[in-house]
Amino acid sequence: MTAPALQGERVELRAVAAADLDELHRIVSTPEVTRWWNPHMREKLEAWLGDGGPIHWTIRVDGVTVGQIQAHEENGSDFRRAGIDLFLDPARHGRGLGRESVRVAARWLFDERGHHRLVIDPAVANERAIRCYEAVGFRRVGVMRSYWFDRTLGEWVDGVLLDLLRDEFRG
Repeated sequence: MTAPALQGERVELRAVAAADLDELHRIVSTPEVTRWWNPHMREKLEAWLGDGGPIHWTIRVDGVTVGQIQAHEENGSDFRRAGIDLFLDPARHGRGLGRESVRVAARWLFDERGHHRLVIDPAVANERAIRCYEAVGFRRVGVMRSYWFDRTLGEWVDGVLLDLLRDEFRG
């Protein structure tokens, strides 16, 4: 599915375009983002230009690319849900842009795509991200032990599963 353009108060979410790739690669290559995202993802960024799989948006503020947010959907009738992941330029951290981006994407997933539940799964150590998600209404479900390989530490680390039900959404 091609990502529809979505507008928040300050952020604009639009489908990732070829013109975004250099800036997104620069952002994902910063140490603050590389800790949580694959630093060798140029090919993955280019794959986001296709139509299919997860939905990928470029996060823009005042016409400037500041990050990326994506949503993946499970549309099976018994386990229907969507998940979100994002990264922001560290120079833009602490301004509420992550919270706003999550709210805009969540509102679309609830209202337009009909989901009743969203999930997100940051590393337990990614406290900044967890605070962002909890501010939108996500709740901790549990810890997933040895969930993903932290390239910075060179070891498997725990992740935390958070979910958000439609009636708990603060958006």
